[in-house]
Amino acid sequence: QVQLVESGGGLVQPGGSLRLSCAASRITFSRYTMSWYRQASGKQRELVALITGGGIINYADSVKGRFTISRASAKSTVYLQMNSLKPEDTAVYYCNARNDYTKNNYWGQGTQVTVSS
Repeated sequence: QVQLVESGGGLVQPGGSLRLSCAASRITFSRYTMSWYRQASGKQRELVALITGGGIINYADSVKGRFTISRASAKSTVYLQMNSLKPEDTAVYYCNARNDYTKNNYWGQGTQVTVSS
């Protein structure tokens, strides 16, 4: 059973930083595009950033220049460094793994990020 375990969420003041981690197990990590999504209360889940096995990266316009996604293949872990956080970044952040060949899709349990003074 594929497992994605997120960590690193919490409460931070506007302008602050957090780093989210998502550790994957029981997958061939290099074959997966890893993504971060978020879902704010009352809103649809949206893509924040993704990184392919080949290192191609995309960001939502709302986070460009503030968030950085990266992956550590040796640890089967994807990170999301979030800087200059804003109240509108408040959401539950979910890790997603999608197999580039089979398109099988897996989700983590989510981690809450709250940006508030």
